[in-house]
Amino acid sequence: MTVDSTPRESGRGIRQSMSGLHTWTGLLLGWVLYAMFLTGTVSFFKDELSQWMRPELPRLAQALDPAVVAQRVADELGRIAPGATQWSLKLPDGRTNSVYAFWRLPGGGQGARAFGEGHFDPLTGHRVEARGTLGGDFFYRFHFQFYYMSPFWGRWLAGLAAMSMLVAIIAGVITHKKIFTDFFTFRWGKGQRSWLDAHNALSVFGLPFHVMITYTGLVTLMALYMPWGERAAIKTPAERQQFTSELSAFIPAGKPSGEKAALAPLEAMVRQAQERWGAANIGRVNAANPGDSTARIAVTRGDAGRVSMSPDYVEFDGVSGKLLSVHDRVGAAAETRGVLYALHLGRFSDVETRWLYFLTSLMGTAMVGTGLVMWTVKRRQKLPDPARPYFGFRLVERLNIASIAGLSIAMTGFLWANRLLPISMAERPFWEIHVFFIVWGLALLHALLRPARTAWVEQLWAAAALLALVPVLNAATTPRPLWRSLAAGDWVFAGVDLMCCALALLHAVLALRAARHGARGQTEAKRRRPVTIAASEAAQ
Repeated sequence: MTVDSTPRESGRGIRQSMSGLHTWTGLLLGWVLYAMFLTGTVSFFKDELSQWMRPELPRLAQALDPAVVAQRVADELGRIAPGATQWSLKLPDGRTNSVYAFWRLPGGGQGARAFGEGHFDPLTGHRVEARGTLGGDFFYRFHFQFYYMSPFWGRWLAGLAAMSMLVAIIAGVITHKKIFTDFFTFRWGKGQRSWLDAHNALSVFGLPFHVMITYTGLVTLMALYMPWGERAAIKTPAERQQFTSELSAFIPAGKPSGEKAALAPLEAMVRQAQERWGAANIGRVNAANPGDSTARIAVTRGDAGRVSMSPDYVEFDGVSGKLLSVHDRVGAAAETRGVLYALHLGRFSDVETRWLYFLTSLMGTAMVGTGLVMWTVKRRQKLPDPARPYFGFRLVERLNIASIAGLSIAMTGFLWANRLLPISMAERPFWEIHVFFIVWGLALLHALLRPARTAWVEQLWAAAALLALVPVLNAATTPRPLWRSLAAGDWVFAGVDLMCCALALLHAVLALRAARHGARGQTEAKRRRPVTIAASEAAQ
């Protein structure tokens, strides 16, 4: 009997240890993880959201020839930024309706450089004056560097959160020995049991995706987290240049000769790239030292249909237009990194795959959220006086409210700011972001000042109302209301409006559930209170 009982005791001890590890790794950085998951989920449609947030840019009703578009915009850049030392054009595709250009100009002194950027109409090549906004790129950047933090420390925090997520997933699988059986069990309206069932179902359904997205997120910033191998292997400038060429298609400008020379026709260079990859599969055109005899042009392949972010580009002499080299292969390590990077971003995907990414990632967001709520639900029942919890419990409860319901309000406030702030406002993109953080801060203040159950209900209803009114706000402030977008088949504008309505319905359902649960909890607390008082008096 002694020999037989030892493995069972040991196994039970391991599961209990893993349960504690799962609970605390999930809780301590759970609020950061929830924000990363939700903003990362939205980022799968960041290009479409950016279109919606720049309603001045016209919708492209037909596909355009990338070679012609690149030549038009390059000619315009030659007029508005003739001294540029580098520029890059991101050509339109099925998800974008403009050419985004970025250029670098010589600075005024001490090696400083000035930068410029803008959106250009692919039909005319002229610059389009759209409202200043970071669009969906704000959520993408916030997802892994949290914006107000320095990029270095923001990415380290994101990496720490991702590592804790990976540990929590592994510990959770070990802890729940019947997790796959429990996936088919859901008990509605059973309090703690319902939260646990929802958490288990959401975890198991997207488990492969959650492991993949967490691990690949760490891989995307591996050079930051583990730089020692790179430092040991790369010792000369030539090795550094080779390493850079395997990770990026942006050609270093190098030292110009000072001898002026006009660029060769860009259209002909893009045509050569089209013969290699297909007419519509051009991603970017990068130029180094345009207008100088040392000019170089790189035409890069688009992301669609290629499950790798490794650079695939052709390089030309910018003056003669002669093909200099083809970069279509990288080393095994760089290609592995490129595939994992592409799996994390999902830019290779078609519409259906992107929606699958979105929905599964949304389940991951709900998994983190239910885990945070379950911590408070489970421990409230064990409190000596649930109506008067200790400080740590109250802090976790309030942070849950602001991190879950409050973040929904803040993200919707960002969309409202895009429509309501004056278009000519100075530093407008930054004020949209300021509004996001101001609203989020007010949600935290509200959660601290109101009773917890009341704060949950009020914030969920506020999120539902703000989301439901986004289509109304869009119709009142732009000439592209929902009914007109549906009639024109403009699914980018219609899709954002309809998604806001769907999310408003979800938050309304959650608000109703929270209100019903709060009323039931108060009734049960009143029933238990006489028993608690009697027990206290008996103890005295």
